[in-house]
This record gives sequence, C-alpha cells and structure tokens, in this order.
Amino acid sequence: MKVTVVGAGAVGASCAEYIAIKNFASEVVLLDIKEGYAEGKAMDLMQTASLNGFDTKITGVTNDYSKTAGSDICVITSGIPRKPGMTREELIGINAGIVKDVSSNLVKNSPKTIIIVVSNPMDTMAYLVHKTSGLDKNKIIGMGGALDSARFKYRLAEALDAPISDVDGMVIGGHSDTGMVPLTRLATRNSVPVSKFISEERLNQVMEDTKVGGATLTKLLGTSAWYAPGAAVSALVQAIACDQKKMFPCSVMLDGEYGMKDICIGAPVILGRNGIEKIVELELNDAEKAHMKESAEGVRSVNDLLEL
Repeated sequence: MKVTVVGAGAVGASCAEYIAIKNFASEVVLLDIKEGYAEGKAMDLMQTASLNGFDTKITGVTNDYSKTAGSDICVITSGIPRKPGMTREELIGINAGIVKDVSSNLVKNSPKTIIIVVSNPMDTMAYLVHKTSGLDKNKIIGMGGALDSARFKYRLAEALDAPISDVDGMVIGGHSDTGMVPLTRLATRNSVPVSKFISEERLNQVMEDTKVGGATLTKLLGTSAWYAPGAAVSALVQAIACDQKKMFPCSVMLDGEYGMKDICIGAPVILGRNGIEKIVELELNDAEKAHMKESAEGVRSVNDLLEL
C-alpha cells in the first residue's frame, strides 16, 4: 500500500505522520515544490519511527512525480492556506491552477489511484479534479465533511459535558462557513438524541460554532489548522486502504442523489477499497433540505468561477 501526499506543509506533514503511525501503509511519499522541504519533513518523521513504533517508510521528494508512481491513494493538500479574514472561496484563483496541475501529474504516474482532495475551496477543487482528471467518480473524494463532523462532535461533547466517545453526529453540505449543514436532529449521545440533554438554544449555538470552526482556528493560529485535518485525511485513507466499509460524510459527485446533479458536495458515503462504494441518502426534513439547497447554490456559485 503506497500513499502519496502532495504538499509537505502543516496539513500534509500531519497527514503523513498519522498514516505512518497507524502502520497500515508500506510507504508514504511526501512531495513538495520547495527544494528539500519534503525531504526534511520525511527525515524528521522517520526519526520518530522507533519511538512511535511504526515501520511505514516515509520518502520526501521535491517536485518529482515519478517517485509517486504506483500510488494506491493520493492526497492533495497543496495550495495556499487561509489567512485571517480570508474565506475558502477567495483561494480559488490560485489553488485551482495548482490542483489541476497536481492531479494531472498524479494520474499520469498512477492511473488507477484514488484521489482525496483537501485543498480549498474543497468542494470546488474536488469538482475540478472530476472535470479534468479522467478518473471514475468513485475515485475522487473531498475530505471536508469528515473534518467538519469531527468538529461538530467536539462541540457537542463540550455542550453535553460528555466524553467524545459517547457522541455521534454528522455534517453534510458544503465545506464552508455558510454551507455546512450540521444535522443536530440526528446527533446522539449513546444512541439517545442530544436534544434530551441540552436546550434548543444551546444546540443552535453548537451548530453555529461548528460552522465557523475553521475560521475560529484561523483567527487564533494566524493560519489554517492542521492536526484535525491531518487526522481526518488519515481516517479516510485507512478506510480505503483497509477496505473498512466505514461511513464518512465526504464531498462526492452527485448524480441525482439529494435531487442534485453535476456538483460535489458533502454527503455520507461508504468508503472501501474501491473508494466511494456507496452514497447514502438520508431522509432529510424540510429545513435540512432547504439548508442543503442553499449550500448547493453557494458551491455552484464558486464552481462558476472555474475556468474549465
């Protein structure tokens, strides 16, 4: 099992670290355009191998896609990160060119690969890869929902004063501050609806805090977060590599599901060795349907900025 991570910045390096520590991949290739940067990150990570007890080989390369040949899964984290006050959508002009070039090089060297898109604006970047890479739609996955759901569960556990292992919840819709649809109605604590424990007002606050989860961290850190995004990616990679058939909300190309076509947006999917094994259609109430429709309109408006 060979995994390539493009972009050796904070998110890419965290992703490589978590994949290596889980010890299910034979090799992780870390690629970056900055001379020596990926090599240095890879060397630093490899020097933790005996301490963290993993045997995964981490290789760093500078812009040499031939070293990524034969990758089963490729992760695209490259592009500029958000800065304080910057929306994910404002990144599109710069990041679209980067993602298109990266995905082209990855597919050229690994034509059977599965691509996980992390670069923002993520739904639009996943859509771009669909339109330009030539890969089957089950082999292109946007990471956003897995991260947003982890942030949702963090906020739920905080509100409930409960351990995170007690909490389950999911975020669908677009991976943006206005596009996320946290499914508060379906969130549970050990199978009991969270509405049994906290007020509607508090639950609405959880929803709003979740939607601005990325922006909150960007304001605090001065750049995008990296631990949780890296962990989210590694969970998706492991589900595919180990054929776990686990369910995650991911940005997926819809073809009639949820009444939508020709759009990448967050929906629950089953992940296994073939990538997206199945798209799960939830029975949404009228309010949730309205939020999904509004979210899709936002994603389409950003997609319209692409020069395909």
